Amino acid sequence: MNRRRPPRSASAQELLTTLQQLTSRARREVELHQARVELAEALQREMLPASLPARPGLQTAARYTPARSGLDIGGDWYDGFVLPDGALAFAIGDVQGHDVEAAAFMGQIRVAMRAIAATAADPGEIVGRTNDLLVSVDSGLFATCTFVRLDPKSRELHSARAGHVAAVWATADGRFGVTSDEGGLPLGIQPGERYPVTRRRLTDCGAFVLLTDGVVEGPSFPIDQGLDAVARLVLSRVRADAGELADAVLGAAEQTGHQDDAAVLVVRHGAVPGRE
Repeated sequence: MNRRRPPRSASAQELLTTLQQLTSRARREVELHQARVELAEALQREMLPASLPARPGLQTAARYTPARSGLDIGGDWYDGFVLPDGALAFAIGDVQGHDVEAAAFMGQIRVAMRAIAATAADPGEIVGRTNDLLVSVDSGLFATCTFVRLDPKSRELHSARAGHVAAVWATADGRFGVTSDEGGLPLGIQPGERYPVTRRRLTDCGAFVLLTDGVVEGPSFPIDQGLDAVARLVLSRVRADAGELADAVLGAAEQTGHQDDAAVLVVRHGAVPGRE
């Protein structure tokens, strides 16, 4: 005997209609979020360099890993290019936020620095003029950054720092440390900010490592402790090539418990005699 399904009450029908509307809205939000993620990923791919410049006797390498929260994109960045006089330029930074706007701001910084570096040789001037340009844009965002100029013949390193985490270094004769360069405010905050230049030399068979705070700082992991640990790690791997060293330093980020993205840029002088 066929039994007829009892008619739905008005309240049940209203509930089903509401659920359908919520489901449709949730689907649209998921699709919009995915579109924003894909856009941010495309921006990130375009803004990070495909390769870094190197010279005989000098090795360079960089690594990046995305954040584990937010859009997973758009925060940390690095760059490397050849200057008109043949010197090598390297930069690393951290943009506020992890979204499409942050990725676009990262692109503005990278393009601005490259354009300014084409006519200015001093890292402090390059960072200062980039800062003034970003302030004038008034995006409401800011970024930390370290810019380094390397003379491949003399191995002189000239660097300027805008609120960014310190770099680390090590040499084959057992010395290592964390830089204590004087710096200025992050980019995009204060017009006319000045950025002092620190001068040092990349020693024989030594490594100079730029990084972001996602490598060395975590919720219960102080940044000073992280920097010291990474400096010791660089010392222990100073005989490795630049790529292996960059992998090792980036791997240290897993120990901090940090949810942020992380970037590493290694500049290393030549091979070490006697390496097996």
